[in-house]
Amino acid sequence: MKKIMITLFIVMLLSACVPAAAQVTQVPEAGAALLVTVGDNQHSFSLEDLQALTTTEASFKDVVYKGVTISTLLEVAGVSLDGIKAIKAVASDGFSVNYDTTQILKDNVIVAFELADGSTLSADDGNYRMVLPDEEGKLNIRMLAELQIIQ
Repeated sequence: MKKIMITLFIVMLLSACVPAAAQVTQVPEAGAALLVTVGDNQHSFSLEDLQALTTTEASFKDVVYKGVTISTLLEVAGVSLDGIKAIKAVASDGFSVNYDTTQILKDNVIVAFELADGSTLSADDGNYRMVLPDEEGKLNIRMLAELQIIQ
């Protein structure tokens, strides 16, 4: 019994010495969609849909992202900017943030789908993420899955 315990201890000790894996980047899942919801209506954007739109760059914490502005997404989804009271961003893990239109309808606020150099977002970022350069970290929601428009 003592030999088994010593062996287990040595195995655990050695496993703690193994270097951590390099940062894994996530290739957006085929068919991974970003939803824009207005009432009962939903518009789904694939990665290819977003890449086909007019893109721009924005940075947060010294990382430059590439994506589309919220106003571009809403325009394509047929949503008028006039009646919007707020926008709720929902992550795939359930985390959500409510934005005032003065925060989110700026030209430097984007839904990012890749880094500016063309590489994919990190696994922590998920398929899509919000980038609000002038706001604190918790407002730059990662793993973005849906934008709910509140009118």
